[in-house]
Parts: sequence; C-alpha cells; structure tokens
Amino acid sequence: MVAPATLSLRPSAALAPPRAALPRAGFGFAHAARATPSAAVSYPPRRLESVRRAVAVDSDQQGSAEPPEQVKKPQTYYFVVANAKFMLDEEEHFQEQLAEKLRLYAERGMERDFWLVIEPKFLDKFPSITKRLKRPAVALVSTDGNWITFMKLRLDRVLADQFDSESMEEALASNPVEVKFEKPEKWTAPYPKYESGWWGPFLPPKSSNGTA
Repeated sequence: MVAPATLSLRPSAALAPPRAALPRAGFGFAHAARATPSAAVSYPPRRLESVRRAVAVDSDQQGSAEPPEQVKKPQTYYFVVANAKFMLDEEEHFQEQLAEKLRLYAERGMERDFWLVIEPKFLDKFPSITKRLKRPAVALVSTDGNWITFMKLRLDRVLADQFDSESMEEALASNPVEVKFEKPEKWTAPYPKYESGWWGPFLPPKSSNGTA
C-alpha cells in the first residue's frame, strides 16, 4: 500500500519588485525629487530674501506714485475791434445782438464767453491794427472763433485777429479811459437812440471802464 504523498511548503524568496519601481541608473535622488511634491526645489535663503525685498520696494513705489500734473494750455481769444464811436454809438443793431445773446445764455444756463473791452491792453501786440484805429478803441472779445467771424461780417467796418493768453484777467485787461458821446440835435430814426452806458453789462467782471 502506497503512502499518500504529502505536500511540504518551504519558505520562498520574496517577489522581486517590478521593473518600473526600480530607479534607473544615473538618475538617483534627482529623479525621486521630481517624482514627489515634498521634494520641490527652493531658493537658497539669501536669494529668497533678496526677491522678497525687491517685491516690497516695487510695491511701495507703485503705491506712492503721484499722477503727472497736466500742463494748462493757453486759451485762444478772438476779437473784432473798431473805434468806440462806431462800436458804441453808431452801429445800429450792435446792442440788440449782444443783449439777445446774453439773454439766450442765461436761459440755457451757458457760461458767458464774450465781453466788450474798452481800450484793451492786448492791442499793444498788434501794431498793424493800432495804426489803423481811431482812439479810444473798443473790442468785442470771445473764445468762440466762429461767432467772432460772423460778427466781423455783420459789423463790416471792424478789424479782426486772435491771441493766446494764460488767464482771462490778462486777456481782458484794459487801460482806464472815459467814453462819452454827445447826443445828436435831431434823431430821425424810427428806433430810440442808444442810451449812454448801455455797454456796462457786457464789460469784463469788475471793470470800471466805459462809464459815461
């Protein structure tokens, strides 16, 4: 009778790890550092501190930077000019045109941009004009060049030009002078004669010129 075979188990060698898990020759720890997040490359302490300081300085400079100041450009003024007798006493519809324009500006809430200047100082810059003027002279001045062009065509016997000024006070400055006209003995026109001093509302602010 044959004895039954018995199976005996012996300790066996451990299974070899798969090839993919083995580090490749020549890569060493550098390969492992790239494979694991905990081994991220970092700056040396001194270099990292320099970077932090540079960022902090740059941030302070950006926060404290002031916007560049805008350079104020001179304002251009346009004018027509003639002798005071013509502008204030002889031109038949001049007063009505200025009064209507002033009324329109008030109704629309518009800022006034035209003035009458008696003996304006800016005429010293225009010798070619002053030699053709009888004195005293009166100028209609405005920052609206198109309207001054229209008024030149409307008034006809006037001279026109333009200039730049840093301030309105400088542009509208005048020399003190008294303007006075004699009343005609006979007045045959169907409309009433201009009253002396009608130009007062059209003079520049705080002006004392033009009083009859």
